[in-house]
Amino acid sequence: MTDERELPERSRIVQQVVAEAGIDSRVRELPDSTRTAAEAAAALGCEVGAIASSLLFIADGEPLLVMTSGAHRVDTEILAGQVGADAVGMATAKQVREVTGQAIGGVAPVGHPAPIRTVVDEALAGYETVWAAAGTPHTVMPLTFDQLVALTGGRQVRVAAPAVG
Repeated sequence: MTDERELPERSRIVQQVVAEAGIDSRVRELPDSTRTAAEAAAALGCEVGAIASSLLFIADGEPLLVMTSGAHRVDTEILAGQVGADAVGMATAKQVREVTGQAIGGVAPVGHPAPIRTVVDEALAGYETVWAAAGTPHTVMPLTFDQLVALTGGRQVRVAAPAVG
């Protein structure tokens, strides 16, 4: 286990927010990149669907953080309907850094300069443990679905069409 003092600054901030929320989860630093859901799943030895990918969208001009299962892509039309927005599009890398204070591939569900409206993909509820980035592309933290929802204050929504098959 990584000593908290050895974590990168952004991950220490995330760990502090998690602890202050009363959630028992420890940020872990991994030697391999967890920038993509597939990389994170390989590094952790879990299903890609258990990776809670943090994606920043702009919904009607306002930031919207979507915690989505790594097993599928967000359908912006479905997402717009779920959040009552007319227009939803991916944020640019610059917008991600400005809004979250973190780089793409390492965006945590919390620890941002200001609160971000957040929704949580209902597909993540199917996993006992979900893994979220913790501020850098090399740090992650385990959470339950309920902990993720509580931590983010997020609303559970559907962000993609149901899998066929």
